Amino acid sequence: MSAGLFGLLDDVAALARLAAASVDDIGAATGRATAKAAGVVIDDTAVTPQYVHGIAAERELPMIKRIALGSLRNKLLFILPAALLLSQFVPWLLTPILMIGATYLCFEGAEKVVGRLSTKGSDDAHAAPTTAVGEDAEKQMTSGAIRTDFILSAEIMVIALNEVADEPFVPRLIILVVVALVITVAVYGVVAAIVKMDDVGLALTQRTSQFAQKIGRGLVVGMPKLLAALSVIGTVAMLWVGGHILLLGTDTLGWHAPYGFVHHLEEGVRLAAEGVGGLLAWLVNTGFSAVIGLVVGSLVVAIVHVLPFGKKH
Repeated sequence: MSAGLFGLLDDVAALARLAAASVDDIGAATGRATAKAAGVVIDDTAVTPQYVHGIAAERELPMIKRIALGSLRNKLLFILPAALLLSQFVPWLLTPILMIGATYLCFEGAEKVVGRLSTKGSDDAHAAPTTAVGEDAEKQMTSGAIRTDFILSAEIMVIALNEVADEPFVPRLIILVVVALVITVAVYGVVAAIVKMDDVGLALTQRTSQFAQKIGRGLVVGMPKLLAALSVIGTVAMLWVGGHILLLGTDTLGWHAPYGFVHHLEEGVRLAAEGVGGLLAWLVNTGFSAVIGLVVGSLVVAIVHVLPFGKKH
């Protein structure tokens, strides 16, 4: 009887060790998957504050909350089941889908670059209203933000899924749920902080402390510059992530020359520069990926504007 008990305890201990190892594996895989999607996350964070521009201060956080819930619904109820079904039954479709999404990212990034270089920038054409908006307009803006988020969320989830495609089904599900929750909280937590920072600054300017007033004025003056910087960072992130996905995708599908060239150059830089070789190699890869993204995106922009539905009248 005691032998059976000790055998059972050994089995329980073995299962506990296995479960602990599985948790560690899931945690590590979740970290990798989240890091891979970082470029799109940056763009998502940069885009969303534009939707609450012109909204009354007391409505900003409720609106961000609705967008965040819509984003979570997009990820968990629509994108996640579809992505899991694809990875389970037709995993070979993941790379083409990733490349289609990457091409869209390149298009969006290139269109912003073209808009900035032209006399009429696309950012100005699509800017949110600068005056206070009504309830109906707020609902429309929220719906528009959730639709835009759907595209970015789909790309985030597919990138994350591609990183953990070899995991068993249940760990894969857990990882993607955690990625969805972490990214949504991170993105919209940062967005909420950004859009309320000018209000915090304004409140500080009304304090009696000169130090607080100085910080407040700095926040009020600095927030437009931060939003402008986020817009630039978001554009670069789209081109970089999109180009990098296309670079890896062409290699996976059998066209090895582009990836082989960049990889060879990257390794040469890594070996030549001691100490900072890793950083320089990453910059080489990132730079080439961004150039690829800009070239592909510019071609798509040109094609779209030639097509009848892309022409501006």
